[in-house]
Amino acid sequence: MSYRLASFIILVVLAVSACSAVSTKQSLPGKKPERPTGPLPQSAKPKYNLTGYPVNTQQGYIDGCETAKKTSWAFKDLNRYEKDGQYRMGWDDGFDMCKKQK
Repeated sequence: MSYRLASFIILVVLAVSACSAVSTKQSLPGKKPERPTGPLPQSAKPKYNLTGYPVNTQQGYIDGCETAKKTSWAFKDLNRYEKDGQYRMGWDDGFDMCKKQK
């Protein structure tokens, strides 16, 4: 088998395998995907160094920062925001800090 033919076959295999990895998942128009309730799974949770802060403040900061960045993890738990001062403080701080970083 010649070098050119082998190279061509490898390129075709790579191109076909790259196309198969494209997601065909479609969301409903106008409907924002909802974040799962409770803490985010460790594998999907955005990483921030918030050591020393209460858990509710950490969760609020992550939600606020991701909202400011307009990522798929953008979320504001309105119930917690109204009733939990730590979550509200974290959300506001995260939103303000990450909005400035843009």
